[in-house]
Amino acid sequence: MIIDLAELENSPRPFRFTIPKDDLDLEDVTLRPAGDIQVVGEIRKGAAQIEVTGTINAPAEIECARCLTPISQDLQIDFVAAFVTPENFAADKEREVAPEDLDLDVLDQDRLDLKDVVREQLLLHEPEQVFCKPDCKGLCPKCGSDRNLIDCNCDLEESDPRWAALKNWG
Repeated sequence: MIIDLAELENSPRPFRFTIPKDDLDLEDVTLRPAGDIQVVGEIRKGAAQIEVTGTINAPAEIECARCLTPISQDLQIDFVAAFVTPENFAADKEREVAPEDLDLDVLDQDRLDLKDVVREQLLLHEPEQVFCKPDCKGLCPKCGSDRNLIDCNCDLEESDPRWAALKNWG
């Protein structure tokens, strides 16, 4: 959904739209949409910045950090995104960046694609580690088998001979 910022007035403009699950470029992340993404919110134009607030609801699959098994989760992400035009953002190279500046994005045109905002929010809220179960055994580092399903009997005590000299050190 593309918003023409020149047409925005001072009153909030609500929005509601759906993004098909295959419409976002999330190929290189462990989070994959499992269904359509619902987005609802509003956009406000202030004197110096534009603020987008909303909620993203999406069924998703996230890989277990240990065994790579897909885990189904329903994501609900509340977000606030602020944008300024280049003339309203200080480009002074000697200026210290304040913490509030980290939450601002600089617009390079007078249109805003809300689909890009949703993609960014999904990436920012991607969980660091998700486990299929608390005692997940993960993958065998030697043969790659899922140790939750089989006991591969690989000898994991075998060390790299290049490190043998350090064994007796200290």
